[in-house]
Amino acid sequence: MRAIANEPFNEIIGPIKPRGGASGLIIRHGYIIAEWGDTRRVDMTFSATKSYLSTVAGLAFDAGLLRSPGDTVSHDVAIDEFHTIPHNTRITWHQLLNQTSEWQGTLWSKPDSADRYNPRTGRRPVRAPGSTWTYNDVRVNVFALALLHVWREPLPRVLKQRIMDPIGASTTWRWYGYDNSWVDIDGLKMQSVSGGGHWGGGMQISALDHARFGYLFLRNGKWNGKQLISEKWISQATVPTDVRPDYGYMWWLNTNRTPHKAAPASAFWAAGNGGNYIFVDRQNDLLVVLRWTRDFNGVIDRIYAALR
Repeated sequence: MRAIANEPFNEIIGPIKPRGGASGLIIRHGYIIAEWGDTRRVDMTFSATKSYLSTVAGLAFDAGLLRSPGDTVSHDVAIDEFHTIPHNTRITWHQLLNQTSEWQGTLWSKPDSADRYNPRTGRRPVRAPGSTWTYNDVRVNVFALALLHVWREPLPRVLKQRIMDPIGASTTWRWYGYDNSWVDIDGLKMQSVSGGGHWGGGMQISALDHARFGYLFLRNGKWNGKQLISEKWISQATVPTDVRPDYGYMWWLNTNRTPHKAAPASAFWAAGNGGNYIFVDRQNDLLVVLRWTRDFNGVIDRIYAALR
């Protein structure tokens, strides 16, 4: 496997894919008003995968498989590290969702110290759950594993049956885990998926399918008259995190109209490394999907300038 230069624990352990060219769509009032590049090409989407993972969590709450984001994960799943390490027994679903969990341990050969490593300062200490926001990979993968134990079936299947098929997504998207992320659930081998592409894996999907997913959120969870994910969940998922007000449940938020001054504070978006975005503005009935776009803020600003 290839390794990522200048990264700790840098071995690639999941599928990767060469990137394509820039592409995207702008949808206003239900119509595609701009489209460029190959919007059917399937590409890695890196941490935009987190917003899909958050959605699978929302489906679990809607289905009654989970009661409250404030419940501890140890109450709901029998994963050893949530029970044998006292620090981890206090972690809630809310903290996993907003990336403040500070979970300790090693998962799929990657230790949690990879999440709290700075190339200049090295590793920082572990802090109390809920006290510190850290954009992470190991702990997001722990979240995916916990949800797999809740659903008792592969998360890509849950997403496909409950979201992607009903919204008319293509059959070209794939959600991968790692070579070593297979677990036994009820006597069946299942792969626990990753929440991004940092070590490979994650969501590989086209811009058009991204747009369908984003349009579902633009319409507050409803598709063709059917509520696929509850308005209550979307509202919860877009509440600012106390210690990181521009972040919700794995969606970025335009809290205080920062960084997008022309957009309403209610706008939110999925974001992945390399310039992958799904931008949702219900107030202006606007959806923007960008692939491999370096100047996200500049593109969004120019779109709003054109709408004036």
